[in-house]
Amino acid sequence: MVTEQRTATDASPEHAGREHAGREHAGPERDGPERDGRLRERAGWAPLRHFAERSVLGLLAVVAAGLGFGLLLLLVRWHWTPLQDLDTGVADGLNRLVAPRRWAVDTATLVSRAGGRPVMIWLVAFAVMLLLVRRRTRLALYLVVTGVGALLLDPSVKTLVGRLRPVVDVPVASAPGNSFPSGHALGSMVVYGSLVLVFLPAVRARWRPLPAAAAALVIAAVGLTRLMLGVHFVSDVLAGWLLGVAWLGATAYAFRLWRREAGHPVGPLPQGLEPEAAPELRPAPDETRLLPHPWVKGAEIVTGWVLTFGLLYLVGYLLTHVVEPTPLGAADNAVPRWLQGFRSDTLDRLSYAWSKAGDTHAILTVCLVFCPVALAVWRQWRPVLFVVLTMLGELTLFLCVSAAVQRPRPDVEHLDGTLPTSSFPSGHIAATLCLWVAIALLVTGRVRAWWRWIFVALAVIMPVGVAVSRMYRGMHHPSDALGAALLTACWVGLLWWVVRPQAEAPATAPAGRPACG
Repeated sequence: MVTEQRTATDASPEHAGREHAGREHAGPERDGPERDGRLRERAGWAPLRHFAERSVLGLLAVVAAGLGFGLLLLLVRWHWTPLQDLDTGVADGLNRLVAPRRWAVDTATLVSRAGGRPVMIWLVAFAVMLLLVRRRTRLALYLVVTGVGALLLDPSVKTLVGRLRPVVDVPVASAPGNSFPSGHALGSMVVYGSLVLVFLPAVRARWRPLPAAAAALVIAAVGLTRLMLGVHFVSDVLAGWLLGVAWLGATAYAFRLWRREAGHPVGPLPQGLEPEAAPELRPAPDETRLLPHPWVKGAEIVTGWVLTFGLLYLVGYLLTHVVEPTPLGAADNAVPRWLQGFRSDTLDRLSYAWSKAGDTHAILTVCLVFCPVALAVWRQWRPVLFVVLTMLGELTLFLCVSAAVQRPRPDVEHLDGTLPTSSFPSGHIAATLCLWVAIALLVTGRVRAWWRWIFVALAVIMPVGVAVSRMYRGMHHPSDALGAALLTACWVGLLWWVVRPQAEAPATAPAGRPACG
């Protein structure tokens, strides 16, 4: 009843007149297209105003870092005495502390590599590749621009300043180029900082301080080791950090402006550069579970490892103590002698290169390339677990069997010198076989395109080439290669049955991402 009365009152002529008079009193500017245009203008500027309000502290930090770097640059150029005394004193003190301790030099050298250009380039390249696979082109472009900018800033400023590196009493390391600013400090700040900003949305909110703290720890450690090695002054490292913060902040701010102009919401920076990319940035969002009954699976793997070791030891014992005196053993020893007759400088170099394809560095490099790509494309940890267990099992089986059997190497000239392990089984051949067979099994089971057969061919060509090169170089008998093949068949077959790396593979690709093949 009250509602009906209010409606009738509002509809009365007297109320309509008051409303019309109010509109006339407000003036014509509150009606028509001008008011709509002003409202649209305010709505259009609102996101930019909120963005600027949220980013003002970040902008001040970037400006402060830039001013701090500029001040350091001027003080270095003017040879300000207090700064020179500080730099020289710290360099001399750390040199006296570190130089007599070899373990400290080795540790500082190892940690320092985390900020070196090769590691930085590989990290950015891998991250860009993974982002492109996950269709995050904008983030990939951000990493490329940020990384390239750091690469250009470092030599440019060093050339501009022209500062020589420290001269200490006992040099423990050397570095090319000028000293100011530290390229390792600059590169680590930019690369690790940008990686955190890009991949932060993939981390749960309560755990996000951890990757930021880890990156800060690595950046600080890299800068400290450059001082310990005596290749930079304190002001060099500080300048590298400040310039890195300024460049990282400027690129992050430009990226967020780019997002706003493209119509995307811009949230707080602690949420990452693209918070909505969290599902694509998570390593395995399509995987429901890694392994069912992990304790049972672990027991099966350990049991299979023991049985494989026992079989390989039995074969090695028979070869060493039973087959060796027989004509079969003589033929086994004759093959390396026969291959020795073909040796030449060209074949020596070729066999060395192919033999290196089966050493630890090459195998590790292939694993570090394949596993991230497989994780990005298939969005599951299980194939990666299969490859990792394959290579760990191969390594432990080879080392244990080799130590237990103690088979001498062929009685010919060994082109690779004296090695710490015995002849059976061949570690190079076993590692090559296990790696490429595991990769071929995964690819052929998940890819339907014609190029899957390339990996099948590699699973044959690579081990055969390594086996021939190892025998040519006098390091193995043919039976050592057969032992590697037996190791591969037993171990990879066991893991294929236990881990089942093809299980739970998505039948179709998620929206916006094409299926393999």
